[in-house]
Order: sequence, then structure tokens, then C-alpha cells
Amino acid sequence: MFRQTKTVLAKLQNVRLKGLHLSWRRRSTAAAAAAAAGEKAHQYTAGQQIHGFTVKEVVAVPELFLTAIKLTHDRTGAQYLHAARDDPNNLFSVQFRTTPMDSTGVPHILEHTVLCGSQKYPCRDPFFKMLNRSLCTFMNAFTASDYTMYPFSTQNAKDFQNLLSVYLDAVFFPCLREQDFWQEGWRLENEDPADASSPLVFKGVVFNEMKGAFSDNERLYAQHLQNKLYPDHTYSVVSGGEPLAIPDLTWEQLKDFHATHYHPSNAMFFTYGDLPLEQHLKQIEQEALSKFERIQTNTRVPSQPPWASPREERVTCSPDAMAPDAARQSTLCVSYKLGDITDTFEAFTLSLLSALMTSGPNAPFYKALIEPKIGTDFSSVVGYDGSTKEASFSIGLQGIAECDADKVKNIIRQTVDSIIESGFEDERIEALLHKTEIQIKHQSSNFGLSLASYIASSWNHDGDPVELLQINNSIREFRRALQENPRFLQDKVQHYLKENSHRLTLSMSPDDSYLDKQVSAEERKLREKIAALSDSDKKDIYEKGLRLLAAQSETQDASCLPTLKVSDIAPTLAATPLHMTKAGGVPLQLCEQPTNGLVYFRAMCSLNTLPEDLKLYVPLFCSVITKMGCGSLDYRQQAQQMELKTGDMSVSPQVIPDCAHMDVFEQVGSDSLDPKLGHCRLIPTVCQGVLLSSSCLERNLADMLQLWAEIFNSPRFDDPERLRVLVMMSAQELANGISYAGHVYAMTRAGHLLTPAGELLETFDGMDQVRFMKRIAEMSDLTPVLRMLPRIKKHLLNPENMRCAVNATPQGASESVLHLENFMTDVAGKRKRFKAVRPNVIQRPLDVNNISGACKTLVADSNFQPCHMKTFFQLPFPVNFVSESIRTVPYSHKDYASLCVLARMMTAKFLHGEIREKGGAYGGGAKMAGGGLFSFYSYRDPNSVQTLSAFGKGVDWAKSGKFSQQDIDEAKLSIFSAVDSPVAPSSKGMSVFLSGITDEMKQRHRERLFDVTRGNLLDVAERYLSVGSKTYGVSILGPENDAIKKDPSWVVK
Repeated sequence: MFRQTKTVLAKLQNVRLKGLHLSWRRRSTAAAAAAAAGEKAHQYTAGQQIHGFTVKEVVAVPELFLTAIKLTHDRTGAQYLHAARDDPNNLFSVQFRTTPMDSTGVPHILEHTVLCGSQKYPCRDPFFKMLNRSLCTFMNAFTASDYTMYPFSTQNAKDFQNLLSVYLDAVFFPCLREQDFWQEGWRLENEDPADASSPLVFKGVVFNEMKGAFSDNERLYAQHLQNKLYPDHTYSVVSGGEPLAIPDLTWEQLKDFHATHYHPSNAMFFTYGDLPLEQHLKQIEQEALSKFERIQTNTRVPSQPPWASPREERVTCSPDAMAPDAARQSTLCVSYKLGDITDTFEAFTLSLLSALMTSGPNAPFYKALIEPKIGTDFSSVVGYDGSTKEASFSIGLQGIAECDADKVKNIIRQTVDSIIESGFEDERIEALLHKTEIQIKHQSSNFGLSLASYIASSWNHDGDPVELLQINNSIREFRRALQENPRFLQDKVQHYLKENSHRLTLSMSPDDSYLDKQVSAEERKLREKIAALSDSDKKDIYEKGLRLLAAQSETQDASCLPTLKVSDIAPTLAATPLHMTKAGGVPLQLCEQPTNGLVYFRAMCSLNTLPEDLKLYVPLFCSVITKMGCGSLDYRQQAQQMELKTGDMSVSPQVIPDCAHMDVFEQVGSDSLDPKLGHCRLIPTVCQGVLLSSSCLERNLADMLQLWAEIFNSPRFDDPERLRVLVMMSAQELANGISYAGHVYAMTRAGHLLTPAGELLETFDGMDQVRFMKRIAEMSDLTPVLRMLPRIKKHLLNPENMRCAVNATPQGASESVLHLENFMTDVAGKRKRFKAVRPNVIQRPLDVNNISGACKTLVADSNFQPCHMKTFFQLPFPVNFVSESIRTVPYSHKDYASLCVLARMMTAKFLHGEIREKGGAYGGGAKMAGGGLFSFYSYRDPNSVQTLSAFGKGVDWAKSGKFSQQDIDEAKLSIFSAVDSPVAPSSKGMSVFLSGITDEMKQRHRERLFDVTRGNLLDVAERYLSVGSKTYGVSILGPENDAIKKDPSWVVK
């Protein structure tokens, strides 16, 4: 997978420390949980030799509750870091410094190809096969600009050893077969591989992936910016591959790159968790490193020579049909080269400085660039980026008129001068440091993976990964520097921005003929390739295509791969204790967890009384309600208080299908529905509402709830100019997201007429919402929209239609009840009873063991009739996103488990081969959703209606029974890896609170998964997925398609 470092890895190394949240294990305290692992880790000493490695350093990192052990492999020089922590979700990662000097995508294609078979595991595609033979909690690979990383995580010790063996053999001893290079990289092949007379075309998974990647204008801009800011070495090329350069890569060049880059002398190993280090070192030494000797690598990235004077560049892109303002689609950004990222304190300081300058409405660049409404949002690359050897700071705007370019440049220059003169308020600096404290304390479910990504870039350039983890040291040094020199931050701005001649101003503007030029360039490249072919060459291509097709079609023997068994899966689920009570008459769920001194508050507010004409406005309301000001606070003061007192405060629309009902349907046997759900009315039901979410330190709970009370009692809806800023940013974000998440939009649209929940999802999260926000952004006067917000607020922020949940330590939970009582008293005046818009409602007990207790209200639509629709959205993409959704059964139905297993098995055993290997799409498969929709999908797919045919063939394959018991067992393993994935303390109990899915229901589902048989799979495939018996919807997002336009069965948008 190509990872765009400018937009992904940068986010992991800024002050927000995104992803660097503690993972956890249930103990009395987090500190006690770390003690056992730390005590064992401290038994190691510098100079100690273990299985061919020498310990270099042992360092306690108390802020992250871990002990870091640095080692070096004696024979090869491979670097190793182990983070010992009492966390059962163990992680392994190996990364190589990969520094290409052209844009053929060699490191990216190599990343794909090494996972296609190795000496010990020569079967085709062991990577994807291991997804179904493992209980991994994560398994993937990433290609960044200057390194390639291979991480996995699992909670099972045997599984860890299995995956480690496969990963080691893959990266160090891959087969690198030419056929795999053709499939994953690129190839010339007949459009129809079985027809020698069909035209030759370019095919290949990475080729199509990168065509899709560069259909995203934000990603395109980020790539250009990096290439032009660092023009003298590896950052001047596209490591993922520029589509028109990919066909210049040869198989021999791929193998040479592996030989020079994938060597232990160029490797960095990282392990994390509670498994013993010695076992890891022994296996790595025996299975891989003992077979190598040290070599001199030539992969270091030199510093970019500084420029004597600033530079300006211009590039073009495709127009965006969904842009908020069609006349304003240009981007301009000024980017500055900073210092080396291996200077840990300087990097920390610059990331903090970046946040002070750009983050939130109190930041000077936000005030100067966003609020004048010159553009729609900051440029796609903004702030500090530490993903390259030398960091950068970028600032600019997207969604501007071309004629405003000089104005933007002048504002940036003036704002830099203003910062140097005025500096920053102490309160803003404290708010930022408070936010850092909260994010360090927050515990996530896969901390090991976040940690591996966080240290990757600095370690890749010989930085000290342990120093990077010692965040408290950097904070102390930062405070000391500010105390000694009050102008400390202003001096940094003076040095790195004002006096920096290595500065690039890059502008990008839409070109109406951009896509046509891209198509013409590809056609020209294709003609050049074909012109160099003899008749014999063409015959050879045809025969190779047939051989590849045959290899893709034959059943693979995966018996050489290690696997877990279904019997390795725990038969029962660990229960999560919950306490149901009330605060101020409002239902409250309490969940005591080791939250490290944080309190997590949620409130679900029902939409059941909201008039239908306001539904489309709900996502907009959610996005602005915490950003417009409240009570005596204007929006700037509100943002400041939120940063000083909370981790975050947000509101989001929720559409939660009922776990027992989705439509009028025939009850099959007495076990079809969960008997604990009480009286069941067989009509469509769905929980709809908005979710309030926030977190804070225990000491700040009263302040956080006071902020919520002011939002309930006196939100500010009096500033149309502030609303316009937020509308433009929201509309731009939605438009930018389509090319990245097109498959999600396609699935949402395909299911929108199949269930009441699907209809609401399309309204809140689908293409309907994208188009609606575009219309709002185009309005010259937002006063009518502003008037809608108070109407929505009186229905949504209403204690009468609310239930709450708190996750906290035992002490925090008891105190939370008292504070929530006060909060409910404060907002009691807003408690009103409105008539339900839809009269059919179902009262469902929050605690199924106490049916006389508090209830939640579900909307029931007795008039809903599912219907079929095929929708095509024509968009400026070179690839498609395809989906077909079929209405089946809800979570508690006895057939749901069989459909889950069937979806996973179809993906692994049929659809992956048809859609990705043969079709060339980046991804595709089937999934069963809790709302009762069985969905097929493809991602960055060169095909459209042909993929729909592949979906149909998948159903035929399932009905034919061409699968084994091993296939069924592997599908179950894959499902349980998700079912049993770690849940962070902050999220415990949320399935009950949001969806009403209790531990008992989860256990019943678990048992049904274990019990799924071959006969069950054949039965559900026939009854739910057959053409004659299914109710389904279809959606495609993609480029112009004449065949669809001529077909009257399609609705073209």
C-alpha cells in the first residue's frame, strides 16, 4: 500500500501525537500494569548478548508505561528496538530504507511482490492467505517516500510466531516471480486475455492503484510539493510510482532493488508488547539473519542543498465537479525547508510552533487566511511535516480564485511578520501542552502500530527512537527554553520562516482538458510500447496472458503456510460490567475502566421528533454546534476553553439499525430473534440521533460539562460570516474525500433504498449529503440556513430525548454521577416534550435484564417498502468504485452468522482473484453489515459493469459449493480476528449504549459463528443472494461510461 507521507505520516509526528495513545490491559492501574513487563525488561543490561544481538541501551519510559531495549545484530548490523509493555496486543515490524531515484514505483511494486510467495512459503499470495489463517489484529505493508514497512499485530503467541515466520521469509527470501511482477506491477496484455485480436492495454494492480491515487487533487498537490521542495535526491521522485513511468520498470530492476535494499544491514526491527523478547530474537536470528553477512549499504539520504533564493512553481489538476465553488478551485501554498528531523527537541518545538500558528480559530494563520473567506480551507499540506529527512512547514489555501494568488502570498508574509512581533499568548501555549498531556494519557487499542509509525521516519535517518518516545523530557526542555527566552518561539519563526531562502511557492489550478491530456499521454505511451513489438512479441504477450490467467484461476495449495485452528479461538467472550442508573432523570450507563485519569462522556440525543425537512441539515448542525460560540463565549473563546479543559468536544449524526428488525419478514423458527428483546413488532426500526462525545482529565469534568450546558442553553447562531467559513470547510472536506473513500459512498448509495437505516445513511453520509453541502456552499446568503439551526437545536439538544454514558476509573465514575446531576439541573429548562414525527415507535429497554427500567425509542416505519435502483455518478476519476448491496437479515437473526462467514469466504476464495488479480482493481470483496445488508464492493477499479458480473459469479460459486471445510474454517478465523480485536477502555460498553448489543447477544453470535456449516452456507447463498429472490441496489462512481448511459435501467447523476 502506498502511503502518502505528506498527508499521513506527518500527522503521526506533529504535536497532536496522533495515534500515539496508550494501549491497555485490564489491571487496577496502568502503572501497575506496566510494572511486570518493566521489571522483566530491566533485567537486560547494556553489553548483554542474546541470540546474536547485543543490548545497547535499556531505558524506562514512564509516560508511556513501557521499557525500551535497543539492540544491534552482531553479524549484520541490523537495528532492533523492543518496547516491553504489559499489553497482549503484540506487534512486529521490519522496515527498510528504500530510496528510489526514478518514479517507476519500484519500492511500491516490490512491497506488493515480496508478499506473493517466498522460498519457505512458495504458494501464490501468502499475505492474503494468512489473513484467513490468523487472528491478527493488524496485517499490512506500507511504502513511504523513503522507507518500506511491514507490520503485523496479534494477541495470540502462536499466531505471532506464525506471522513472524511468513513475514521474515517474505521480505528476505521472496520468490519475485515474473508472473507476480506482471500482476502486481504492470503488464501489456490483451484487453480480453482469451482473445488475441483484442487490443493491447496496460494492466496491473499498482498501475491502477496509482491512477486512482492521483485522481485525488489533494494527494496530487502534496506529491508535487514534496518533489519540488527537495529536488536533488529521492524526494524528487514518486516512490509509489507515477502511472506513466511505471511501465518503464523491468523485472530485472525490481530484483536488483531488492538485493540492494532488503538486507539486514539496511533493516530496522521493532517489537512491542508482553511476549518475551528472547523468543523474538531467537526466531529472527534462526530464520533470517543467520543467513546473511554485513554489507555496506548506499541508501542514506543526503541533506538537500539550501537554495540561495526562493522559488515558484505552477502545476495543473483536474476540475472537481463537487467543489464548493466551481470558479474557485486553485491552491497556493508556501513551503519552507526546516532542519533535520533527528534533532528530537527541535522537531518537537517546531511541531508545537506549527500547531500554535495553524490549529484552531485562535491561530494567526487561521485568522488571516481562513476567516477572510479567500479560500475554502487550508491547503492539503499544512503545518509541520516530519516525514522527510529534513522537515518542512507549509501554509496556504485551497479553493481560491487564481486572481487571489498574490493576495494570499502577501497575507502569509504579513502574518509571519506579525507573529515575530507579537508572539503567542501564554494561555494558548498552556492549552496546547494540556492537549498533549491528554493525548499521551488516552489509551488506544493498537498502540504498538501507532508507536511503529511514530518513530519510523526519524529512526529511518539514524535518529534515536527512544529519545523520540521520551516526550516528557521534550516538554520540560520546552518550558525551560521559554522561561529562559520569552522570545524563544518568535526567534524560531524569524529563523525558519522570515530568513529562510529555501522557500517554495507552489500553485495548482484546474485545467478543463487535464483528464483528456492524461488519457492522451497514456495512449501515447501505449502506442510507443506496442510500436516496439514484433509479431512474435505480441504472440508471446498473448501466451503470457493466458498463463497468468490460468495461474490466477487454479486452486492454490496453501498447505505450506502455518495456520491457527478454530479450536484455538476462545469459546467465550469476556464480559464488560456495566451499571445502569439515572442522573437528573436521564438514563446513564456507567462503565468503570482503567482510563488513566480520563473521563469519557457521551450523550445520545434522539431525532425522533425532528421534522423531515430538517434532516438534511443535521450533519451541518453537528459540524458547527461546537464551533459557533456559546453563552458569554464567542467562538474563539469557546475554542480556547475547549483546549484548556477537554481533549475534544464533538457532535456527530448517528444511524443505528435495530439489531432485531429491518423489515417485515417471515420468522424462520423460534430462534430467529433474540428472545430477550421483549415484545417484537415486525416493522422496520432504526435508532436515529446525534452523539455528543467528549473527554477530559478527572479534575476538569465540571468545566467540561459546563461547556456542554452552555451549548445546550445558549448556543450562538448570530454570526453568518462564521457559519460561511465552517460551511466552506465542510463542503471542501466532503468533496476531497470522495476519491479516497469512493467505495464507501458506493456501498451507502447501493443500500439507500433497501432499509430505513440505509435511507438515513445516504441522507447523512452519502452522495446526497455531498451534493447538498455543495448547494449550501454556493448560496450567496446563508441567513435561511442560520435560521434552521435553532429549530434543529430545540429538538436535538433536549434532555427529554437523551441518554448518557460515562467511562472512567471507579473514582471518576462515582464523581461523574454527581457532576451529571448538576449538568441536568443546568439544562432542565430545555427539557420539552415534542410530538414524534413518525407515530410508530418501539420502546426498547436499555438493560435487557431489566425490561421495566429505562428505555430507548426506536422509529418504526410501517410504510417502508424496499426497492431496486441502479445509480451511476459520473466523476473526474480514471478508475471506478463499484458496489451491489442485497437486503438480508439483522444481527440477531440466526442466519446472520452464516452470511458473515459466507462474505469472508467469498472474498478470500473467489472475489479477490476475480476483482484484484484478474481485474486489476486495488481491492474488492464482500462484507456483511450489522444493518442487514450484504454488500459487494471494489476499490480503484479499472472495470465497472464487468465487476458487477464478477459479483454475480461469486454468488454462483458459493451456490455451487466449490469450497472446502478448510475454506470455511479460515473464514471463521478471519471473522474472529475482528470480533476479538482489542477494545480500548474509552470504548468499552459502547455496543450496548449505541446499538443495544449486549454481551449475551455477542456470545450468542459467537456460538452461531462456531456452528456455521457447509449446509448453512449453501442455504443462505440460495435464499438471500440468488437473482430471483434478492432485493438489491447497485451504485458506481467513476469516469464517463457510454454503456451505462445507453442503458435505461441506470439512473445517471
